[in-house]
Amino acid sequence: MSILNRRKFITTTVAVAAVSAVSANTITDMKPKYPVVHHALFWLKNPSSTEDRDKLVAGVKTLGKIAAVKELRVGIVASTEKREVVDNSWGVSELMFFSDLEGQASYQTDPIHLEFIKNCSHLWEKVVVYDAIEA
Repeated sequence: MSILNRRKFITTTVAVAAVSAVSANTITDMKPKYPVVHHALFWLKNPSSTEDRDKLVAGVKTLGKIAAVKELRVGIVASTEKREVVDNSWGVSELMFFSDLEGQASYQTDPIHLEFIKNCSHLWEKVVVYDAIEA
């Protein structure tokens, strides 16, 4: 190995190590931006209807207009590996982030949320909600 190649190798290795150390510290030192998580899973009345699924997705997306909702992610079941621990029986997923528990509580009675329930509840047969706060 020539001296130039060795220097290049050593410089690159040191640079990668430095970036890795900074990244590791950044990840572990991160404070949660929005520590309250609200995850709702919806089971459709007509699970084979893409039209109903798309209507529900559109309805869920309106919830992003609520001031207390800091981030909103809406999803449908992914075609991932079938395993015993994977539940893919639901149709639409709503993942919301709030700054605090008060914001999550105010979301429940917000007129936009109530309108969503009024307009879309006929599309689902079951909803399961998981609320969590950063530990």
